[in-house]
Amino acid sequence: MKSFALITNFNIYDKAVAAMKVAETLLTHGVRVLIPSVNKDRIFRMHKSRREYEYMPLEEVYKEADCIIVLGGDGSILDAARRAAPLKKPLLGINMGHLGYMAELEMNELDLLGQVIAGDYEIDERAMLSVTVHTQSGGQKAESFALNEAVISNGSVARIVELELYEGGDLVSTYRADGMIVATPTGSTAYSMSAGGPIVDPHLNCLLVTPICPHSLTARPLLFHQDAIMEIKNICQREKMLFLTVDGRINFEIYRGDVVRISRANMTTRLIRLRKGGFYTRLQQKMNMHI
Repeated sequence: MKSFALITNFNIYDKAVAAMKVAETLLTHGVRVLIPSVNKDRIFRMHKSRREYEYMPLEEVYKEADCIIVLGGDGSILDAARRAAPLKKPLLGINMGHLGYMAELEMNELDLLGQVIAGDYEIDERAMLSVTVHTQSGGQKAESFALNEAVISNGSVARIVELELYEGGDLVSTYRADGMIVATPTGSTAYSMSAGGPIVDPHLNCLLVTPICPHSLTARPLLFHQDAIMEIKNICQREKMLFLTVDGRINFEIYRGDVVRISRANMTTRLIRLRKGGFYTRLQQKMNMHI
């Protein structure tokens, strides 16, 4: 690899300093360092800019880079995944968050960047969701992609909502709950797990539906095959509008009669892995760090 993008929130001092440390490490290996131009003034004010840094618009950074290095928590990686996946660009996460479950490195492991530059790594491909919103008349009004999950709920107000779940056009069940989560196997260790859903190996080909605090003794998480086409219809009579949240970042308004259609996307997130050990080793390491 010859070109590396640095993605982080440069307005947070600790992250900006960490990004500059990564940049300097990369330069010692003689590779290109690409930085979104919106951060140029911030780096100059820190007196950290170097003539070797290449500043360009964010879209160009993703297109030009061979690898996207993301400094932050899982939320930062989720944001980067939506931009990198359509371009088939691999992500390397450096943890600066709380859990950093999807990140591969900590800041004290920057010496391992040499392996990435040399091509000594594996690619961990993760399935994504294609999420569209349709009006009662059938017209599409929104579209997005998710690496973790799509959540339908009442937003900040904790009230029971009513939803119908369909798969392949057939009614699966009607739910009265605080909401519903449709997750990828990767997302099974995020919000879905907190809501009582199972932990699913990220390399299984399936989709996971987890009701949030269901008002029923029989409503349980469900697993569907990878080619399933899930449809969730807002049938709430009391609430005029619900909210769809994609990967905890993007929100859409869901009115009565609207349908959220979710299926496996035709793209994947490509995560760079440097460590030995599989999913369960990583799960134990990350979860035990924060008990």
